[in-house]
Amino acid sequence: MWSPYKKGFKAYLQLEKSLSDHSVEAYLRDVEKLTEFLLATEQKISPSEVELKTLQQFVKWIGELGMTATSQARIISGIKGFYKYCLIENIVTADPTALLEAPKLKRTLPDVLSFNEIENIIAAIDQSKPEGGRNKAILETMYSCGLRVTEVVNLQISCLYLDVGFIRVIGKGNKERLVPIGGDAVKYIKIYKDNIRVHVPVKKGCEDILFVNKRGGQLSRIMIFYIIKDLALKAGITKNISPHTFRHSFATHLVEGGADLRAVQEMLGHESITTTEIYTHLDRDFLRSTLQQFHPAYKGQ
Repeated sequence: MWSPYKKGFKAYLQLEKSLSDHSVEAYLRDVEKLTEFLLATEQKISPSEVELKTLQQFVKWIGELGMTATSQARIISGIKGFYKYCLIENIVTADPTALLEAPKLKRTLPDVLSFNEIENIIAAIDQSKPEGGRNKAILETMYSCGLRVTEVVNLQISCLYLDVGFIRVIGKGNKERLVPIGGDAVKYIKIYKDNIRVHVPVKKGCEDILFVNKRGGQLSRIMIFYIIKDLALKAGITKNISPHTFRHSFATHLVEGGADLRAVQEMLGHESITTTEIYTHLDRDFLRSTLQQFHPAYKGQ
């Protein structure tokens, strides 16, 4: 009964929303969960017959399955996306998810590394090994450009414009952006590309991939995670660190240094400015000094 609606929703996500295959699959899994619930509770109804009461029972059901609040919120978000599509296509006349509440999530901000801590992590790299030169180039690039881990493993040689200090990044939903790259990152990319990568037998299909493993294949996201965890341990840093910590630190250091939030949004490749604001947990002294500097009532105090 729901199959044609799921197909239409899939096409909408791919063509109109330009979402990645990974995101499309996640949305479809959310709708699949709802149809699983309807089947389990013997409710033979179409999307247009689903009411708020049905959806509230569904939320209770996924909660009883032992799903975390984060997972529940993710599924509800997917269902809301589905009904947004149903409204656009006139499959429904009213959105049953409009008053549907997701479980309250505690917003936790990831740990931020200070500039010295980042330098200590990079200094812990053993550069006597070939992978050391590669890892230094990776970490310098991640911190210099605020890249997502997927973006760094997919970075292409043909997207490097090092002579003018920019790289072209393919982000979420295949959206491209130009990101400035710092002098240190440029220097270590060149050293890696010209002196280390040239000695690696690159696998077919990976010729344009910048960072490769010792067998010439593309690095996995989990590999970057292990590299960073290992270096943090060597540097004696006990914070909870992941590749995302570098991106978060990049954004935080920029904003604390006085960068315009819209510029940071552009560099991070965020669709919405509100997403960028999550990254900017500024210390109170910085907020106070900004207020004193720019607010007319505080000037001269």
